[in-house]
Amino acid sequence: MTQPQQGFAIGVDLGTSNTVAVVRHPDGRTRPLLVDGAPIMPSGVYVDEHGRVHVGRDAYRMANLDPSRFEPNPKRRIDEPTVLLGDRELATVDLLAAILAAVARAAVEAVGFLPAAILTYPAAWGNRRRDTLAEAARRAGWPPVRLVPEPVAAARYFADVLRRPVAVGSSLAVFDFGGGTLDIAVVRNDNGRFTVIGSGGLEDLGGLDVDAAIVEHLGAVINQTAPGAWAALRNPQSTTQRRDRRLFWDDIRGAKEMLSRATVAPIAIPGQDAALHLTREELERVTEPLIRRAVWETGKVLHGAGLRPDQLAGLFLVGGSSRLPLAARLLHAELGIAPTVLEQPELPVAEGALAELVPVTGYQTESIPVSAVPVSAPRSAPPSAPPTAPISPVGPPTAPFSAPPSAAPFSASPSAAPFSAPPSAAPFSAPPSAAPFSAPPSAAPVAPPRRRGRAGLLVGAVAALVVLALAGAGTYWFFFRDKVNAIDFKTVATAGSLDLDAKLDNPVTATLASRTYALYTVDKNVHLVAYDLDDRKKVWQYDLADDNYRWQIYPNPNGIVLIGTYGTNPVLIMLNSSGKERGKQQFATSDSVYFLDSVWIWHSTKAKKTNAYGWDGANKWTIDDNPKGTSVLGPIVAGDERGPSNLVGAPTNRDLKSRTQFITVDDDKINLREASSGKVVRSWNDTADSSAGYAMYDQRLFVYGTSSKYTIKAYDLTKTGEPEQLYTAPDDKRRIVDVAACGTDRLCVLDSSSSDDTVLRSISIADKKQLWQGDAKGTSGLVPVGKEILATTPGGSSETSRLFGEDGGQLLKPEDQDGYGVRVTNGSLLFFAKAPSSIEDNVTLTGVTSSSGERVALGTLNKVASASCSWNASKIACVGAGKLQIWSFA
Repeated sequence: MTQPQQGFAIGVDLGTSNTVAVVRHPDGRTRPLLVDGAPIMPSGVYVDEHGRVHVGRDAYRMANLDPSRFEPNPKRRIDEPTVLLGDRELATVDLLAAILAAVARAAVEAVGFLPAAILTYPAAWGNRRRDTLAEAARRAGWPPVRLVPEPVAAARYFADVLRRPVAVGSSLAVFDFGGGTLDIAVVRNDNGRFTVIGSGGLEDLGGLDVDAAIVEHLGAVINQTAPGAWAALRNPQSTTQRRDRRLFWDDIRGAKEMLSRATVAPIAIPGQDAALHLTREELERVTEPLIRRAVWETGKVLHGAGLRPDQLAGLFLVGGSSRLPLAARLLHAELGIAPTVLEQPELPVAEGALAELVPVTGYQTESIPVSAVPVSAPRSAPPSAPPTAPISPVGPPTAPFSAPPSAAPFSASPSAAPFSAPPSAAPFSAPPSAAPFSAPPSAAPVAPPRRRGRAGLLVGAVAALVVLALAGAGTYWFFFRDKVNAIDFKTVATAGSLDLDAKLDNPVTATLASRTYALYTVDKNVHLVAYDLDDRKKVWQYDLADDNYRWQIYPNPNGIVLIGTYGTNPVLIMLNSSGKERGKQQFATSDSVYFLDSVWIWHSTKAKKTNAYGWDGANKWTIDDNPKGTSVLGPIVAGDERGPSNLVGAPTNRDLKSRTQFITVDDDKINLREASSGKVVRSWNDTADSSAGYAMYDQRLFVYGTSSKYTIKAYDLTKTGEPEQLYTAPDDKRRIVDVAACGTDRLCVLDSSSSDDTVLRSISIADKKQLWQGDAKGTSGLVPVGKEILATTPGGSSETSRLFGEDGGQLLKPEDQDGYGVRVTNGSLLFFAKAPSSIEDNVTLTGVTSSSGERVALGTLNKVASASCSWNASKIACVGAGKLQIWSFA
């Protein structure tokens, strides 16, 4: 039990690369806690073949046996519910708990019991991450702990331990340069209480990245004289070579630290007699680009907080990597303020946290004004993992619609009211034909993804503000993507019908919420009916004489868009929610339309312009295409994938409020633009080849090539900078078939070398490595289903489906693998026994819970054209025998 009366306390800084704890004694003395005889414990975790968890230095030693069982930086994985280590899948919270359990054991050995504790966390962490950290402490056997932001703890050390003045109202900048990340914060003294007023940083810059730059530099030197030795270090093939590689990296790290005190440091080359000598001048030349990124990010955070460097009370450098002399020197030179850096910069956060510790009765967090802290976090975070027993690790651990003439305006019918564009979702292009749909269905367009050619009341109110603030920062993904809505299936039952016409052709339906729209043709006359699923009756009907025989329907709350192709004149028609025609225009199959939050945009390939219109029909802005060609790309957001998909895998009930930005790809530029104004927010150089594919998911843009040894790169749309390379194909034969965001911070990639060799790969965006791969033979598209991913054949040319779990395991029963799957919710699927067809037939349905593969036989729909079917979360609508027929299944 915690014994605050005895005056002991402990502060713990669980870092990305290292963990540090400081114990405060009753007389006020503080001492670093020794774990395994050292004040700094590596944060690595290793799971052996028996499932036992090892931490700290033991984990690093055992990693030489099997690196696949080792996770050196579990804190970086906090947004993932589980981590695969060897053949074991462990909850990320349990990896963190293993580290904290080792600290707890050392604390008990030092003072005889587990004292009152305070844990630190990055200022940018949201509730979900903090909850995970608190849960890890609970599983490790700690009594209720208090959490405090790391920069607040550092500020406490600066003011209380170093006795450096930070006047009331003044601010201190904290530059936390650790092993895995750079975190920067501005902390203000508010009458003796420190408050974070600005934060930022770089998740891809830390001591590990500095080490990697040094390794590459020395590798070039080694390769000139001992290419075999460098090849073994770069790509080890045996246990001995893996051990040598780790020793080499350890030597690099030691030399880097030595060069903070000396001008030359020797580095041994495994298998070679002669050693290399790294000079401080070399080190600084290699690492200067990285350190300058850190300096620029510091200036950016200060600017965001509304402060100049000369207005700061100080600049405090903490974290092991901040002992690099170049860091302090460049910060001083660029910002004009002398930084404060200690000989042991790993300790101040843990020791400073102790000043924030007060008696606690439950889990507490530092109170931070919502408006004060810019929240910046990855786009997806898992809920806290389910409770388990505490881990016991082994070893230390405005006007009517009027488009510009060049944009081929709609010719509204005389009686039409001003055009009110519907907030639909998918971009419009040619509909799927009877042939297999080969485009990636998960990227909002129905057409293939854009491939560009060169050519309490108070408590409740506070909670609501927090959610709004986080949502404004693009973290909708955090709270709702992983909230699974698995439905309770039941045998199908008739839920309504409507007579249409016995001689109808080419029927198609679309369902949105409680309304189904059915379109069909009779002798070149088009008929669209709206049917209310709750009242079981027709609401209205729209008729049109037209010879197009293939149509798509895009319903939304404000109206309906119809696109007719395969006729004399492809056409786009706008209707209001009452079925009244608002406008009609020729529509090229290469055009695209995206409906966003405040506007809808139409990219005309003929006019070579992109026009935006408000929901009142007013033209908001116009952008001319680049002379060498422009493509437009709309986003997929987390909310899109919570509801149903259609037969080609595209979401049908999209989250428009989160669709505030879009992408234009010009000849050599990728531009992120605001939907409301069309203005460029950020730009990046586009280095992809002419056949590259693009997919925009929330705040990331993925660019993937189709040439030899394809690569996948990711742009962080929240900041400028070069893209990160996530993955490179293993050989020259593989080509990407589809990509989709799947699960938490993962990208799923379907690639193939032949029709008999299709593989699904799960790529970690954070770690830029493949997590697993699975056989997806016979599939050609991906449909995200919560944390699972469905590989299927969008368009319905065959019946092949594979449902992969987070760990790559196959979840479908054999009888469902030969069916055609579609998403109903992010936790449930419908399976058609046969591929969708325009020929009327009996259709057998099965309901499947995605997380477990549990199946429910739903029954048979008699004599329907399954290619006409659409659904919501409880009903399915199809056309057959001259009728619109509705069944309930949940």
